[in-house]
Amino acid sequence: MKRLHIIYTGRVQGVGFRYTTLDVANKHNIKGWVKNLPDGERVEVAAEGEEAALEKFSQELNSTMSTYIREKSEYFEPATGEYSSFRIVY
Repeated sequence: MKRLHIIYTGRVQGVGFRYTTLDVANKHNIKGWVKNLPDGERVEVAAEGEEAALEKFSQELNSTMSTYIREKSEYFEPATGEYSSFRIVY
């Protein structure tokens, strides 16, 4: 198990980005959360699962939402196991 931390920058708020992230996470059995950041230009994701599933999750989200993403920062961390599902944080 690993944790993937991602921050997307661009026109990523108000375009269904969080809901798409939720759908893609559930498809790949990923646990964690997604939330809009207060600057109006970024979305943050914390996702936990098997490394191969996290890579597929990231690739699918990147390709599905590519027209809205200007920049992406992502890195792996040790998993904490604290999540039982994937959710949108408001």
